[in-house]
Amino acid sequence: MTPIPTRSRASVARIRADILSGIVVALALIPEAIGFSVIAGVDPKVGLYASVVIACVIAFAGGRPAMISAATAATAVVMVDLVREHGVQYLFAATILMGVIQIAAGLLKLGRLMRFVSQSVMTGFVNALAILIFLAQLPELRGVTPATYGLVGLGLAIIYGVPRLTRAVPAPLVAIAALTLITAVFHLDVRTVAHLGALPSTLPSFALPQVPLTVETLRIILPYAATLAAVGLLESLLTAQIVDDMTDSPSSKNRECMGQGVANMASAVFGGMGGCAMIGQSVINVSSGARGRLSTFVAGSVLLVLLVALQDLLAIVPVAALTAVMIMVSLNTFQWRSLARLRTNPLPSSAVMLATVAVVVATKDLALGVLIGVLLSGVFFAGKVSRLSQVTSELSADGRVRTYRVTGQIFFASAGTFGEAVDVLEPVERIVIDVHAAHFWDISAIGALDRVVTKARRQGKQVEMIGLNAASATLVERFATHDKGGRDATLPTH
Repeated sequence: MTPIPTRSRASVARIRADILSGIVVALALIPEAIGFSVIAGVDPKVGLYASVVIACVIAFAGGRPAMISAATAATAVVMVDLVREHGVQYLFAATILMGVIQIAAGLLKLGRLMRFVSQSVMTGFVNALAILIFLAQLPELRGVTPATYGLVGLGLAIIYGVPRLTRAVPAPLVAIAALTLITAVFHLDVRTVAHLGALPSTLPSFALPQVPLTVETLRIILPYAATLAAVGLLESLLTAQIVDDMTDSPSSKNRECMGQGVANMASAVFGGMGGCAMIGQSVINVSSGARGRLSTFVAGSVLLVLLVALQDLLAIVPVAALTAVMIMVSLNTFQWRSLARLRTNPLPSSAVMLATVAVVVATKDLALGVLIGVLLSGVFFAGKVSRLSQVTSELSADGRVRTYRVTGQIFFASAGTFGEAVDVLEPVERIVIDVHAAHFWDISAIGALDRVVTKARRQGKQVEMIGLNAASATLVERFATHDKGGRDATLPTH
């Protein structure tokens, strides 16, 4: 017999891993989608249909292979007021507009904004999400029968024990199958998927939102659509970066923005809510061996099959099995090494990470936590760079000229220090500002220069600036006001 080429065997193994991982994710999506539907105040089928459609579409349109997108808590919490005040049809309309905004963001290449998210913010985001995933499982462990605790414990033992024996089948899938069999055989008194809510029994159908096409409708849905788009893109891009790191492979952030938009628009016209990438399910997928787009498509399509064709089988899956899987996700997602690094990392970095975690856990708002983290990172960075600037001075032998030598970066955070360092009241005839080793970055720096020159002129002194580089000179020419009335206010720049 002709041996199977190594490349072919690898392809078969990759396809098998994608399929099996997708099946695990499909099962894990069910309680999440139903729970998020409850949060948003809509029927369970709205979240389940959304998860099916978004996963299937993003498998082809997204920019990050193996990442899972579906209905999420981050978007569900934004929808609550809209659904309560105007109804589900306005939610579908807002979701379509959400998709349009996300496509526009991709065309404008806003995915590049991810470069401004520091590693500390990323770590805080991941740790906070791990905590939220764990906290979300606690309601399933309160007021339950002892059998539930036993199943969760057994599920975790299987999940962490099976990989020691074989990695041919994802351990979470083994745990779900084993616990479902045990529950059915011994008729255990535990909650099952059937207890989570009514499951849809028909395929999703195409329908446009039943809302009036008026300016008033746009006024109602635009604020929600813009917030949904921003939250969805933020969580999706952060999750894509995490999957990039887990798989050591790149992704197209701008394509992901557009893919999210297309998927959300498709979800809305098939009766689903808006969604985005899910870090928990993405971690399950990648940890189970998935690396390709097939896994995402399998997750969506298998979920649809489970809902429509295998509803009776799906209904007997114990919630404890899914709880065990999600606890595993939370434990694997948390960056445990970050705790040890709190003592060795710079204090500002640790503060940013902890602040991101605290805000997300306190508000349940991932976008707000990341925003706070990015702002703190910017403040700490600006403070650090501002301390790198320095101004020294030297008086000429005849006492008539004071030369100030400026080094470092002059911008909004260091402009005040620069302005205060130049003493315009000193009894000298001329002030020379040497900026060979400095760079002026913004209008705050130019404003500080204006104030120095203006004050010196009032004292009857001449000011000369030397060593201004081309970029800084351009800013001075465009925005400086101290010499607009005449070139004699400042001596020629050299």
